[in-house]
Amino acid sequence: MTVKFRPLDEQDKTQWLSLWQGYNDFYGSELADEVTEYTWTRLLDPASSMFCRVAVLDGAVVGFAHCVLHEGTWVTSQMCYLEDLFVDPAWRGKGVARQLLQFVLNEAKAQGWSRFYWHTRIHNPARKLYDEFVAADDFVRYCVSL
Repeated sequence: MTVKFRPLDEQDKTQWLSLWQGYNDFYGSELADEVTEYTWTRLLDPASSMFCRVAVLDGAVVGFAHCVLHEGTWVTSQMCYLEDLFVDPAWRGKGVARQLLQFVLNEAKAQGWSRFYWHTRIHNPARKLYDEFVAADDFVRYCVSL
């Protein structure tokens, strides 16, 4: 099984939409169509701070990593926040997510970014994979929805 990794492309929309729906279903979220369309547009816009890398197997997009680049007050180079990571359930347990994370991590190192980070729910089964990359820290997230 050879998985290839690359930036999201306009031709990926149908496959991305299916994965995006699966991701939102996993988290029990419902998004308005205009939010999904706006997300899609920003992921493809080279001027946006958001970007997406996809995992491709036999020509099919089987996973994605949505990231946001931003500055910070404690560093001199950009940080990369992994906002969303999802792999088609049919391909889980085969190393696709691990390889996709490593692909983005390698890009972060090559670009000289200062940090690559993410957060997840405490009981997410993917934490077993995440713990292979780095131990969870002691920060607690606070989120005010507006």
